[in-house]
Amino acid sequence: MLLEAGRHQPLSGARWDPSVARRAIGAIARDAEDRFSTENLWPAHPLDHEGRPPEAPYTGLYVGAAGIIAALDCLARRGLARSTMRFGEALAAIEEGSAGELESDDWGRESYLIGRSGILLSRYRASPSPDIADRLARSIAANTHHATRELMWGAPGTMHAALAMYEWTREERWAELYRAGARALGAALEPRGGCELWTQEIWGRRLVMLGAAHGYAGAAGALIRGLDLLQPSERGAWIERIVRATIATAKRERGLANWLPEAHGSGRTKWLVQWCHGAPGVVTSLAALPDARLDELLVAGGELIWTAGPLVKGAGLCHGTAGNGYAFLKLFRRTGNELWLDRARAFAMHAIAQSEAHAARYGMRRYSLYTGDPGLAIYLLCCLDGSDAWPGLDPEAIPTTGAGL
Repeated sequence: MLLEAGRHQPLSGARWDPSVARRAIGAIARDAEDRFSTENLWPAHPLDHEGRPPEAPYTGLYVGAAGIIAALDCLARRGLARSTMRFGEALAAIEEGSAGELESDDWGRESYLIGRSGILLSRYRASPSPDIADRLARSIAANTHHATRELMWGAPGTMHAALAMYEWTREERWAELYRAGARALGAALEPRGGCELWTQEIWGRRLVMLGAAHGYAGAAGALIRGLDLLQPSERGAWIERIVRATIATAKRERGLANWLPEAHGSGRTKWLVQWCHGAPGVVTSLAALPDARLDELLVAGGELIWTAGPLVKGAGLCHGTAGNGYAFLKLFRRTGNELWLDRARAFAMHAIAQSEAHAARYGMRRYSLYTGDPGLAIYLLCCLDGSDAWPGLDPEAIPTTGAGL
């Protein structure tokens, strides 16, 4: 009842091999570096067209050049890719071009995963400067009261940009931008079914969504990342709200747990098991919450992900095997139980095979942080390290001088 078996496939059974993971990371990085074009950035994959090929290259963090460069920068800082300094001019052009391109889409202009703030954060990451930081601060502030109240377009996304800048610089203005987002989210909560949830004004509709990409879990994850920046009373109130909502919206069955894309009775009733909708996104978003009341429920979500098996759609983060595997890495960090690391690595080996099969089928890799191979490379790196940092949504130590170090 809690999953749709046809969306999943049996695990390959390939044993974890660190050398295979390292070779896969190297192949993904070299291919992405080689396919870069100053004029066209990276080729768009047919699976990312959403009905028709794009009229211009994708530029954002979710699917686009900013996300690819961020992934390559992460690998470069580990000596697994070349320096990203050579992308500096391209990022400047992307920012300049996006200003005009996004003017026609005012709704998502300043967003983190789709719009300007994510592009600016990638640019700052690769080549820090006060001017870039100032533009990013204005972009984050402009998105504070976005009506979606979700990760992709709304304040929860740009709160992550503010938190990243605070973690890198320790400047108070970034902490205050995060707090402004938290206040806006607090004011927008609505009572529903024994807890408090947000209504997403999205796609011309009003929806009460629960997942990581467009719903409650993603917004809660942004709050959890910055809890230490809140006053103790605020911190305690948010923890209580998140625990209550997570428990109230869960569906449990025989030691497993999942969450619908929308709150019970409000809309879609498909039981998805992927990061954007369902248990994988709930677990990855909430696993750092410091409250033991969620331990059993998050583990039940992890058991559902393992029971479901890898996703048919592919190897990526948003709706692929790597994104589901991240839930195991989070549970390894939360519980200390190496079973979860073993499961994450089993999914990693399966995802490598999926990536190679897709590359052969389409005659190209998929150049995208959230739907393609660069995101898989970051996941493989985490499996090698036993770490759990989701790119762009978890703290990451980044030097504030130089690039590709």
